[in-house]
Amino acid sequence: MSIIEPEIEMVDRSARSIRYLEHGWPTELCRWHAHEEYELHLVVETRGKAFVGDYIGDFKAGDLFMTGPNLPHNWITDQVWSEPVETRDMLVQFSHESVEKLAEGFPEFAQVLQLLQLAQSGIFFEGFNPTFARGHMEAIRDNKGAERILAFVRFLVRLNEHAEKKTLSVAKLIHPKGGSKQARIALVVDHITKNFKEQFSVAQAAEMANMTEITFSRNFQSVTGHGFVEFLNRIRIGQACGMLYASDDQIILIAPKVGFKNLANFNRHFQKIKGMTPSEYREIARKDLAPQTETVT
Repeated sequence: MSIIEPEIEMVDRSARSIRYLEHGWPTELCRWHAHEEYELHLVVETRGKAFVGDYIGDFKAGDLFMTGPNLPHNWITDQVWSEPVETRDMLVQFSHESVEKLAEGFPEFAQVLQLLQLAQSGIFFEGFNPTFARGHMEAIRDNKGAERILAFVRFLVRLNEHAEKKTLSVAKLIHPKGGSKQARIALVVDHITKNFKEQFSVAQAAEMANMTEITFSRNFQSVTGHGFVEFLNRIRIGQACGMLYASDDQIILIAPKVGFKNLANFNRHFQKIKGMTPSEYREIARKDLAPQTETVT
């Protein structure tokens, strides 16, 4: 078991299809946790470190994120904020089924399902106007019944139209549909996620997908948002992240376990993908996410 295994949160949506919540800092609501619902999360005040799956990065006031089902997350304010903050976060939680059924009834809305696919890995909406984001959140908060749902849908449409969406954690399995190219790419993704340690070439992947290498590379980039080699390395580095904070294994032993033949190559790819060294990642994750053992009096 990981030393920083996320707490599983159960969201009660029995009386409403979406849940709006806002809270300050510090609060018990801010902890490393996961839930089945998607979450739209706007940071209103402070700055600090964002943790989404295996992603660690900076956040500041006005930043907008979306997390997918069962993707652990937490936003930890820097310690320079010594005074409590009344409202640090505004967030909305909703289920996949709600949006999927909406798309079934209104086909024009189906494109928003692509946004939810990206959210499986977590999304940061780069450059999204924080004033607009807060306005959308307030409209959801201040309305009731059907008007609240309309405000929520309007926000989703705007987010789907926003061009700069940065995925954060290792991409999750793409849901296959029938015999489409997505289904064939999904077979390759599934193979990579289960056999990340093995050597696996573009030629082998294209053969598995029953495509030429050129067609496969183009479709893989279109479906996953990453080139094949980049995606494979992201999967491997993501697996390494889990080993770094869940075990005391030496880094030199972790590298071959995730498919890297030498430590220098592993360190280079880790730095490129995570923006820090493996040892820095382990130190930050353990310091900020591990359960605190101090007794509060």
